[in-house]
Amino acid sequence: MKLDGKVALVTGAGGGIGKSIVSLFINEGANVFAVDISEDGLKGLSSLLQTKSLYTLRVDITDAAQVKSIFEQIEGNFGRLDILVNNAGITRDKLIIRMSEEDWDVVLNVNLRAAFILAREAAKMMIRSKGGKIINISSVIAFMGGVGQANYASSKSGLLGLTRALAKELATRNIQVNAILPGYISTPMTDALKEDIKKEYLAKIPLGRFGTPEDVAKAALFLASQDSDYITGNFLFVDGGLSF
Repeated sequence: MKLDGKVALVTGAGGGIGKSIVSLFINEGANVFAVDISEDGLKGLSSLLQTKSLYTLRVDITDAAQVKSIFEQIEGNFGRLDILVNNAGITRDKLIIRMSEEDWDVVLNVNLRAAFILAREAAKMMIRSKGGKIINISSVIAFMGGVGQANYASSKSGLLGLTRALAKELATRNIQVNAILPGYISTPMTDALKEDIKKEYLAKIPLGRFGTPEDVAKAALFLASQDSDYITGNFLFVDGGLSF
């Protein structure tokens, strides 16, 4: 097993991609702290994975005090953290002329500010244990842009800057920091898009299909395992060729 005995923290664990990452990590031997703001999402995860290796926590990751409580529980149970997956993300799409400051702030707070807080606290633990992996789930929208997605694209681009900065800063501490950029992945969030938009995306994907949460989870497993020990500051596109 690639993650035997490792301790991982996955945010946005109640969503489609998050559930797949948690499931694969547990199947590969990890102890996983699954964090989400949705109680229903976490309940669904618990019923799916009835194992002592899963710890579900309902947390608002935009609240620094609540985030610190996560790490206190990890410290109390294991004394270390090996893997952080910043997967939580939201959208609030609107054309720029209709986008309010609140629309901007709420997306940036969840998608970028919370990732910074989590990475900061994770780095403290990883430095003490002399190594670790931080994986930021960005999006191809960071490169491609998207109509009505100024807030989302900015937040996901910010994650790439955070990834590169932390990769350089933490390299001497044996901490690898990388980002995954999913394309169109079939999840409840993307399934809510209009059919004409879905068809438009599909026509642009060279591989001719939408991605699955499992596609992203496999990429996360690679970056979380020893297979990627000499990889840091990189962006892994999981998009079927959509971005080129």
